[in-house]
Amino acid sequence: MASSYSSSIRTWAFVLLLLHLSSSFNNLAAKHGSSIKHGSSAKHGSSITRHHHHNHLPIKAITNPRLHNAYIALQAWKNAIYSDPKNFTTNWVGPSVCNYTGVYCAPFPHDTKIQVVAGIDLNHADIAGFLPDELGLLSELALIHLNSNRFCGIIPQTLANLTLLFELDLSNNRFVGPFPSVILSLPTLRYLDLRFNEFEGPLPPQLFTKKFDAIFLNDNLFTSMIPSNLGSSSATVVVFANNKFGGCLPPSIADFANSLEEFIMTNTSLLGCLPHEVGFLYKLRVLDVSYNKIVGPIPYSIAGLAHLEQLNLAHNMMSGIVPEGICVLPNLENFTISYNFFCEEEGICCNLTSKGIAFDDRRNCLPEKPLQRTKKVCEAALEHPVDCFEYHCAATATAGATTPSPLPPSHS
Repeated sequence: MASSYSSSIRTWAFVLLLLHLSSSFNNLAAKHGSSIKHGSSAKHGSSITRHHHHNHLPIKAITNPRLHNAYIALQAWKNAIYSDPKNFTTNWVGPSVCNYTGVYCAPFPHDTKIQVVAGIDLNHADIAGFLPDELGLLSELALIHLNSNRFCGIIPQTLANLTLLFELDLSNNRFVGPFPSVILSLPTLRYLDLRFNEFEGPLPPQLFTKKFDAIFLNDNLFTSMIPSNLGSSSATVVVFANNKFGGCLPPSIADFANSLEEFIMTNTSLLGCLPHEVGFLYKLRVLDVSYNKIVGPIPYSIAGLAHLEQLNLAHNMMSGIVPEGICVLPNLENFTISYNFFCEEEGICCNLTSKGIAFDDRRNCLPEKPLQRTKKVCEAALEHPVDCFEYHCAATATAGATTPSPLPPSHS
């Protein structure tokens, strides 16, 4: 990652790596936010194991006060768990918290003579429960991974005490409520994964002023327009797919130029034209804006993205010519324009698969290609060309606003 952290945070992250706490950064190059959500699981309340009583040990029983706080926090969390089918927390008993399953200890970076709870990894445990306020006592945590469980409720504000937190993965659970604002107060957080939950409402603009390396928000219920300061982030990977944002991509996306490598906006109700500023993202390797309501031509500026490997524009309402400059990009591997209204392919674009590039141009208006839209549909689309210079996206912010478009992509 390109971000520069303090030496203590780098050391902290390295210790966690040695403990094999996470495979998250490997997942960045895997399915880019489209990880499979867990299937049907036992209903809340099945296989219930409740722990109604626990005694806070006297401080002398745990000579390390930080581990004593961890004991209090983990016991409170165990009490907040009402289904643990894989018995992850069965051995969460007694003061030796460093021996608990999924709990990892390491030397405290500010005083290496002291052991602290540095990470919690309960990925794929299928645990049902909620996060208690006592988790704020785990102030030395650098990593929390809770992927693929059945945790529900809201994120406690006490997580603001986790000032060393480096990675937060709450993905594939049942968390609800607005975007958890407590996340914005975490000074060292670099990896944020909230995908596959039920968070709703707008994204706070402050999200894009944080020094994140990766932001995964896909498959939630977020709404409202994307904040105009989108490009203020330093993230290399941004995945917002399968939400209901609406609006247009702001020109400020150009400010992402020095960091952004993967940008996934599939099925986010995007409107308007793709801004030519997308072509300023010179590090971009993956651009996916499929299944939206984007209109107009492909910005020719994209032909300058020498690192681009995957470009997916499918299932929109785009039109015009497919420029050869994009088809000859040196690293292009997959180019999809299906289910649009393109009427011409320049040069090698007509036979792009001959270069070994995966190319899908079905259901367009290409006269000599198979599996295209009907002549009637294409003629109707050509009657309503879109002038991106005249398109004003501000009108889309109001409820019920319409956007100029040829025809809905569902037409044949």
